[in-house]
Amino acid sequence: MVKHLFNILLLVAISFSSLAAFAAEQSQQKNEQKPEKTSNYQPLIERYILDELRAVRQDQLILRADMEEKVAHAKLDASDRIIRYTSDTLNNMFIIITTAASILVLMGWRSMRDVKSKLNEVVETKINELTQEYEDRLAELEGKLRKRSQEIIDAQEDISKSNELHSIWMRAGLENNLHQKIKLYDEILAINPTDIEALIYKADAAYELGDYEWAFSLANRAIDQDEDYGLAYWQRACANAANGATQEAISDIKIAIEKAPKLADELEREAAFEELHKLEEFEALKPQI
Repeated sequence: MVKHLFNILLLVAISFSSLAAFAAEQSQQKNEQKPEKTSNYQPLIERYILDELRAVRQDQLILRADMEEKVAHAKLDASDRIIRYTSDTLNNMFIIITTAASILVLMGWRSMRDVKSKLNEVVETKINELTQEYEDRLAELEGKLRKRSQEIIDAQEDISKSNELHSIWMRAGLENNLHQKIKLYDEILAINPTDIEALIYKADAAYELGDYEWAFSLANRAIDQDEDYGLAYWQRACANAANGATQEAISDIKIAIEKAPKLADELEREAAFEELHKLEEFEALKPQI
């Protein structure tokens, strides 16, 4: 009986193995018949980057709300401590003054009227002094808290601006359309007008579009902002070379190499200088191997 059951189980196992092999073979044949698909992950990368940036901005807003709440609690705690300290001090002063007055009466001061008058004068003077002192301290504390709050708000705005600039730079790096790239560089310059890198990249995009005069003007703006930025002179040299101003181009190349010596390695690979290779002055600028 046991042997008969064993044979049955063996036959079932062999059947399942055959079915699995047949299914695997059919699946392999279907996979071989399917054409290879190509995918473009660029939109997914852009979406991932934008989602990450949105998460960063949300975290920054939450952090800002937490900081404002903590500052408000700090103000309330400071005010409570000041009021409590003032109350305790006044109580102690009244106790001291009352004790002193009692001692003076026992020692035979002239009259209770004099004691009352002197007591009121002393109390009023001390209260005025204490009130003025704590008003000054409270004003100083409020000034510090206000300054610190403004610093926190400014820091949050700087972080938000940096995140926005980073997002635009990432979009510009992924953009292939030159006109769209120029729009993105304009957005960067609208946020930070002194961003010389955005000016240079915008000048390069204008050069690629064939607008050499515009590229020349943008390079001049970059040089006006930073006269020691070698890449600005290099970009202006490209525009000059495209406009046929060979001597001006060579002069700008010399300045660019002086400001950034590593640019000398790019002379052979720069397509804008193709017409300058026949000039001895240009050949003299190449690094000696």
